[in-house]
Amino acid sequence: MGDLERVLGVLQEGRRRLVRIALVLGPLFGILLLFRLQPVELHVFGRAIPFGYLYPIPSPFNNVTAQVFRALVVWCLPANVQVLNVSVGDAVFVQMEIGLLLTLILGMPWIVHEVGAFLVPALRRNERELLRRIGIPATILFAIGTGLGIFWLTPLTFRLLFFYVAAMGLLPTIGAQQFATFALLYSLAFGVVFELPVFIYTLSRLGVVPAAAWRKHWRAAVIGSLFFGMLVTPDNSGITMLLIAMPMIGLYLGGAYYASRWERSRTRSRLAAGG
Repeated sequence: MGDLERVLGVLQEGRRRLVRIALVLGPLFGILLLFRLQPVELHVFGRAIPFGYLYPIPSPFNNVTAQVFRALVVWCLPANVQVLNVSVGDAVFVQMEIGLLLTLILGMPWIVHEVGAFLVPALRRNERELLRRIGIPATILFAIGTGLGIFWLTPLTFRLLFFYVAAMGLLPTIGAQQFATFALLYSLAFGVVFELPVFIYTLSRLGVVPAAAWRKHWRAAVIGSLFFGMLVTPDNSGITMLLIAMPMIGLYLGGAYYASRWERSRTRSRLAAGG
């Protein structure tokens, strides 16, 4: 009966944390779909100076997600590419997709806080210390990876792919839903790839996987990187797969290096303490 009560207590606590997450993410998602950001100008000595997009006003159609979509089109696609609304519901689906992604990104600190509060009581002291230590690097690496994906890798990929379109003499067009899905998934996948060193380092710190195993199985890591790149890229070309896999291999080797360095440091500390 005691075990059952503990299980029910864990389930109840998990439910409470999920409700707390939903109470923040739900309104945030609604704001993204029902409001747009109005440009704000400062008038100084009779001259209008752009100050940014800070003032939200109700606009269920031309909302924040539509503004983000238009910005992605300008930034990621070559100027001569035309974005098409292939089916009637594409525009709605694109807004929902962008809204969900922005909600997850903006609400991630709250999600991490609630998940951490749920897990911490079950962790040992060294595990809690490790969780606090890797939290900031993991967040920074994800932000760097996603930023590189949006502002560098995705535009580069589209330019390369449309070179082939021009070589075939085809019209440079793309469907709105196809473009949004590709740009968002590709950028997010690059952000996830940048978490690989933290994942490797954490498993070695916890003693789950020794550092020597990462070095020994580097060939399997190369194959796994290619397979991951094939899965997360929504197009059929091998170019996008390689653009994901090559940085992933480098990050894997970097994570293996830091895991090995930590193990050597721990071994020296133990020898010094024993001596």
